[in-house]
Amino acid sequence: MKSFAIIGLSSFGHFLAKALASSGHQIIVIDRNEDRVERVKSFVEKAIIADATDKETLANIGLADMDGVIVSLGDEMDASVLVTLYLRELKVPNIIAKALTEDHGKILNIIGANRVVFPERDQAYRLAKILESEYILDSIELSDQISIIEMAPPREFIGRTLGELDLRRRYGVLVLIIKEVVPEEIVFVPDPGHMIKDTSVLMILGENDKLAKIKKMK
Repeated sequence: MKSFAIIGLSSFGHFLAKALASSGHQIIVIDRNEDRVERVKSFVEKAIIADATDKETLANIGLADMDGVIVSLGDEMDASVLVTLYLRELKVPNIIAKALTEDHGKILNIIGANRVVFPERDQAYRLAKILESEYILDSIELSDQISIIEMAPPREFIGRTLGELDLRRRYGVLVLIIKEVVPEEIVFVPDPGHMIKDTSVLMILGENDKLAKIKKMK
């Protein structure tokens, strides 16, 4: 079990707190809005109504001992910068800050955020990749050049083995996992003799330009 503090209960902060708490982690939340704090009290360890832009308040909470502190202050760009600066001065070891723009993100990095996230931008990119093909179920970007796509099999795949499809040679991609729906089964690094069914779901790793060719298949 890890411990996290979330500063700011925007939609992102709220759902992040809920997800981390449901995984068994210890969560502290801080927000000056009483209604937002009240909505998360039932599933977090501690819910604090406070103004996080007050350095003394942050110091008294003991955030330096947390595994991670997430700054999620919605549209309050100036507040997120100030809070991130205070956390660094308080020697918080792991600061994750939500940014609204690229310039905002650069400032957060400069003043001490260990990691900057862009939830709206990243989710939009992810959705765009999913919408590119009727077969794509999900997409995970590992870098600017490499992704993992989760996809239902194109018609060309159904009834053929991975060896017959030879995707590594033909497209330069690698099938990491096949999730079989009927019967329910997860196959890690499937062998060449594994036959693709219409109920199979494939997790495929590759460079984005090569995955783009898979996405165009019918």
